[in-house]
Amino acid sequence: MATTTANRISEIIANIETVMVGKREAVSLAVAALLADGHMLIDDIPGVGKTTLAQSLARSVHGEFKRVQFTPDLLPSDLTGVSIYDPGRGEFVFRPGPVFANIVLADEINRATPKSQAALLECMEERQVSADGVSYPVPRPFMIIATENPIEYEGTYSLPEAELDRFLLRIRLGYPRPAEEVEILNRQRVRHPLETVEPVLDAPGLLELQHTVRETYLDDSLKNYIVELVNATRTHPDVALGASPRGSLALMRLSQALAATEGRDYVIPEDIRSVAVAALAHRMNLTPDRQMRGVSAEEVVQEILENQPAPLGKRKVVA
Repeated sequence: MATTTANRISEIIANIETVMVGKREAVSLAVAALLADGHMLIDDIPGVGKTTLAQSLARSVHGEFKRVQFTPDLLPSDLTGVSIYDPGRGEFVFRPGPVFANIVLADEINRATPKSQAALLECMEERQVSADGVSYPVPRPFMIIATENPIEYEGTYSLPEAELDRFLLRIRLGYPRPAEEVEILNRQRVRHPLETVEPVLDAPGLLELQHTVRETYLDDSLKNYIVELVNATRTHPDVALGASPRGSLALMRLSQALAATEGRDYVIPEDIRSVAVAALAHRMNLTPDRQMRGVSAEEVVQEILENQPAPLGKRKVVA
């Protein structure tokens, strides 16, 4: 069963890599976030493939994809939907917004006002939208992929901690290497390879994979290790605000997904360590002194990993 699951996950990753060149780690983390039924924040400069990653992920799993360009004049109802009076029926009818899709790209999310950003909180956490006293479930599977530009702050609104905490992980893509950029030119010389991406999985198959990932065994010693890592972010002298219990859940879900990707039905310490930076760094606020010295949250997480000894991973014992 573990081998079959790993093969299906590998097909998704390989399919995305026909479009994304030289980004194996980012692609693997994106797929892991989807398998863990979480949301993803991509924090990077324009033009490095953020939208392409989201689109290729949606096409690979045959999911409905919708893109929302966040701007200062965006209203919450532009995202969630609005009730419109229907004269023929003599009543108000709810018209769903773009969040009613399997994979929703919230492009440049930090350009919208906090009120519009907050409109995503309910659907991210509870997988529903409430309007006029009625709750409307979003489609399953469901994933928000948000993007932001880390170097352009004019006309932007920082994401509040409550919203950052609801993203399972944050990744960066970075510039391609010269050889990889040449390969990008070759692939897009005639047409964009995204046009040829075909689904390798459907929605029911993805939901089945998500269920399988949650069954991946996690030994008690590794649960304690996860909690120790997260607690270390709260007690570190250079951290003003550490990761919440959602950070522990994120580490667990992502390490389970990574183990399944590797063909294992149990988690090992390296799985946890591999996803720790992506799962925890965006949940931490450093002290002003640390920020002024140019130290990043990612560096603090790496420091915690170096100082926190990992236990030996254990397989599930079958009676």
